Parts: sequence; structure tokens; C-alpha cells
Amino acid sequence: MQHRNGPMSEPIPDEQLMLRVREDDVEVLSELFERYHLPLFNFFARLTGDPPASEDLVQDTFYRILKYRRSYKPGTAFRTWMYQIARNVRSDRFQRRRDEVGIEAAPVATVLPVDTVESSQQTAQLRQALMDLPEEKRELLLLSRYQGLKYEQIAVLLQCEVGTVKVRVHRALQELKERFHRREATRRRLQENLGR
Repeated sequence: MQHRNGPMSEPIPDEQLMLRVREDDVEVLSELFERYHLPLFNFFARLTGDPPASEDLVQDTFYRILKYRRSYKPGTAFRTWMYQIARNVRSDRFQRRRDEVGIEAAPVATVLPVDTVESSQQTAQLRQALMDLPEEKRELLLLSRYQGLKYEQIAVLLQCEVGTVKVRVHRALQELKERFHRREATRRRLQENLGR
């Protein structure tokens, strides 16, 4: 990819690209789209369990980035700002339909282990346990573990202290672990009963 500084230069940081978008160089938004459409899709798909709706949510997020480009403040981490817009898009879209997503709509992982049936079943159990979590806890885990946001960035998104984010993530992980182990124990009991 060729940048302003020549063919072998480092990629332009997200924040610089967004500043250019902010100043009406809107074609640069395509570079940010290329960088973030897949992570955003995965975020929405894992959060909602609805891949087709997730595609729409990604498009809506980038539409709002363009629409509200002048609200981007220099010095703000682009990813944090983008995920705040993404959260707002999702909240607006599903405000009336919060509880309609069921476990059967759980998203398919990008890469499923193929070694054994056991690991595939455990992956499915983990996905379902994640979908069982309350939305706030699921979102925290998705932002911190799947999207790679730092606790400081999540604290900005949630408008709380970093320590609060750490505690909430820890509690969400504990609840996920408990739900996973309950599901796994149930699955094993069923297998044992079927094997008799």
C-alpha cells in the first residue's frame, strides 16, 4: 500500500486518518473501513447473535462516523470513539428488541477447532455460555477479550473508573466460567445417559 511518505512507509495511524476524514477528506474513511469492518462485524455478531443484522450495524456505524466526523476530537483514540458510536448504533437499533435474541442464534466462531468432536462441542458450549450472559457482561468481555480494547479505553466508553472496569471484567469472566462449566457438566451427563 502506498502512503504519502512513499511505498515502504508505516501505515498512517487511525487518529491521523480520522482527522483527515474530519476535515472532509472522506475518501480516507475507506481505509478505516478496511481496518475495522471485520472486527466490528465480529463484535456485533457475538453481541447480538445475528450475523445479518451485524452487517447492517457495521454499515450504520460507518455512516454515523461519516455523519458525526466533526465531533471527533484530536487526541481521542479512534478505536474508543468508534466503539462508542457502535454501542450507540446497536442500542438504538435494538432498544425495543433487547430480549429477542435466543441461544439458538449464537454466532459461529470464525475458526472452530477441528481436532476433535470434544473441542468442537466445548467451543459451542462456550459460545452458548457467552450468549447466556447478561448483555452488559457479554459486551465487556467482547470489548476486552475479542476486540482487544484496553481497560482504559473501556473505562472511557463506559464512563467509569479503570478499577471498575477491571472488577466488572473479572466478574463477567467468573460468571462465564461458571455458566460454561454448568453447560459442560450437563452435556457430559447427557452423553453418559445416552451411552448407557
